[in-house]
Amino acid sequence: MPESTPQPFSIEIEDQGAIVLVRCQGKLTAGHADQLYGPVSALLPQHQYVILDLAHLTQMDSMGLGALVRIYVHAKTRGTTVELRNLSPRIRDLLILTNLLPAFALTGERK
Repeated sequence: MPESTPQPFSIEIEDQGAIVLVRCQGKLTAGHADQLYGPVSALLPQHQYVILDLAHLTQMDSMGLGALVRIYVHAKTRGTTVELRNLSPRIRDLLILTNLLPAFALTGERK
């Protein structure tokens, strides 16, 4: 049986009532940003708190950053909090460089 090729980007959603945990894996880049934005934006009306776990995010470009910003703006208009969890140093540096780090609640950072 041939091995399946891993997807460049995927998410796993764990609904915990008022809170939803979204685990991201792979490369959040052009062509994959809507794979995050679409499902997460659909969850916003039913949840007060969205946690994006980025522990397994290996790369993010401007389109991926744009997806995070769109999620943040959409969530803020609905009164939903977005938390970024387990940022790698590279993703943290990108958020600092673009002045977006203060917009998000943060927990747990990778070394």
